[in-house]
Amino acid sequence: MTANTLIHDLLRELPRSVEIFVPELILSATVVCLLLSRIVGCDKKIPPCWTAIIGSLLAFMAIFAQFMYLKSGADAKTQVVRSLFEILQLSADGVGTIGPYFSGLLMHDHFGTLFRLGLLLFLVLMITLTVLTGIPDSEDGPDFYALMCGATVGMLLAVTANNLLMLFVAVEMMSVPSYVMVGFLKGRKLSSEAALKYVVYGAGTAGVMLYGISLIAGLLGSGSLPEMGDRFAFLMGKQTFSLASGETITLVLGIIMVLVGLAFKLSLVPFHFWAPDAFEGASAEVGGFLSVGSKAAVFALMVRFVLGFDGEVPVLQSLSTFLGIGLGVMAVISMTFGNLAAYTQTNMKRLLAYSTIAHAGYMLLAVSALLVTLNAPSGSSVNPSEGAVHCVEGLTYYLAVYLFMNLTAFAVVALVRNETFSEEISAYRGLISGGPATKVLCVCLAFSLFSLVGLPPFGGFFAKVLIFMAAFNAGSIHWIMWVFVVIAGMNTAFSLYYYLRVLKTIFIDPPPADRLPVNAPSLAGWYVALIALPLVVLGMSPLQDDLSRTAQFVASSLFK
Repeated sequence: MTANTLIHDLLRELPRSVEIFVPELILSATVVCLLLSRIVGCDKKIPPCWTAIIGSLLAFMAIFAQFMYLKSGADAKTQVVRSLFEILQLSADGVGTIGPYFSGLLMHDHFGTLFRLGLLLFLVLMITLTVLTGIPDSEDGPDFYALMCGATVGMLLAVTANNLLMLFVAVEMMSVPSYVMVGFLKGRKLSSEAALKYVVYGAGTAGVMLYGISLIAGLLGSGSLPEMGDRFAFLMGKQTFSLASGETITLVLGIIMVLVGLAFKLSLVPFHFWAPDAFEGASAEVGGFLSVGSKAAVFALMVRFVLGFDGEVPVLQSLSTFLGIGLGVMAVISMTFGNLAAYTQTNMKRLLAYSTIAHAGYMLLAVSALLVTLNAPSGSSVNPSEGAVHCVEGLTYYLAVYLFMNLTAFAVVALVRNETFSEEISAYRGLISGGPATKVLCVCLAFSLFSLVGLPPFGGFFAKVLIFMAAFNAGSIHWIMWVFVVIAGMNTAFSLYYYLRVLKTIFIDPPPADRLPVNAPSLAGWYVALIALPLVVLGMSPLQDDLSRTAQFVASSLFK
C-alpha cells in the first residue's frame, strides 16, 4: 500500500471515524480547557471540577446516544434519545455501521461501545466523589482533572483497540497520568515513594510489552489484531503446535511479553508489587479510580487481544488452549495470594488493594474459560460460540457490578478519612454509632463488602455465579478448569474472614472513649447510597436480567 493510497483511504473514511470518535474528542477538549483555564487564570472564577464534570457528562451523553443507536437503530422509543441522535448527527453509515475505523486502528462494535459507556459513567461518579471529599484542592484542580480525563481517554482507546500499535499507545496513555495521580499528594513521603515504585515497575513492563509487540509484528508481518491468527496459521502451514518450533517459541514469547504489560495494569501476581504501596500512598479517590477504570479497560483489551488468535485450524486451537490454561494458573494464584495477603492488613486501602488483586484473578478466570471453550473439539457437549458468549457475558456483568461495589468501598474510605483523619481499620471502631449519614456509610460499606465476597442477594453473587458456571462448563473440554473452579470457590470462603473483620470493627466493637461522634455530611450519605443501590438492584430485581441480556448481546457481537 502506497502513502497516497493510505491517505486517500483515511480521508474517505474520516467522516465516519470522527462521528464515532466524538466522545473521545469531547473528553480531549475538556483536558485542553482545563489546561488553558490554568494558564489564563479562569480556574479562579470557574471551579475546574465544573469544567471536568460538564465535559465528562457531555461525553457520556454522546456515547449513550451511540449505544442506543446500535441497540435500537434510528427509531428510538423516546423523544430525548431521538433528539440526541439529531444533535450528534448519527447516521446508519457512521455509528450504525459495525467495523474498524481510523484505517483499522480502532474497532467500533457493541462490545466496545458498552465499555466506553461504563467508563464514562465511572468518570462522572469519580469526579462527583472528588467534589464531595475536597481532593484535589482549588489550586491543583485543573491538573488533577486533566490527568483523570486524560487517563480515561487512554481507557476508551484500549477498549476499542484493533492494532498492536493502539494497544501500546492506549496502555501508556492510561498509565502515565496514573503515575502522577498516585504521587499527587505533595509533601507526603509515602505518596512519593508509591509513585516512584509505580513508575519504575511501569517503565519496566512497558519495555517488555513493547518488545513483545515487536516480536509478534515482526513474525506475522502485521499489527492488526484480527489478522494475527490467520497469519500465524499460514506461517505454520501443516506444522503442529510445538514449543520445539522456532516460530511457535517466538510467537508465544511475544504473547507472554504483551500479557506481562496487561497483567501489570491488572495487578495480577507476580506483577502486583506496585498495587498495595500505590493504593496506600495515593488518596482513596485515586485508588478507586485505578482499581476500577484500569481493570475494565484492560480486560476488554485482553479479550480483543486473545481473540486475535482464535481459529479453527488445529495449531491455533492448541495455542489458545495453551494460553487459556496458563492464564487460569495465573488467575488462581492471584486470587489465592490476594485473599491470603489481605488477612494481615491493618490499613483499609492496602486491604482493598489485595482484594483488588484477588478479584482480578476471578475475572481472569473468565478469559481463561473463554480460550478453552473456543477450542472445544468436534462432538463436544459444549457449543464453542455459545460457551464463549457466556464467558464474555460473565466478565462484562462482573465488571459492571465491580464498578459499584469497589467505588462504594473507596468512597466510604475517603469520606470517613475526612472525619477521622485516618485510614487505619482501627479508626472504624464503633463507626455505626455516628450520625445518620455515617450510619448510611456503614450500611453501604457492608453492602459493598458482602457483594465483594459474593453473598446473595447482592450483585456480586450473581456475577461470580456467571463466571464460575462458564469455567465449570469449560471443564468438560479440559479437566483442569474444574480444579480452577474449586480453588476459586475456596477463595470465596477465604475472603469472608477479612471482610467480616472490617464489619465487626464497625458494627460490634465499641468506639474509642476519646473520639467525638463521627458525623459525615448528609450529601455524602446520599451519594454513597446512590452508588450502593445498584448492588442490591443487580442482585434481586428485574434489572439483573436486563443487564445480563445486555451483556450477552454485546458479547455475541464479538463472535459474529
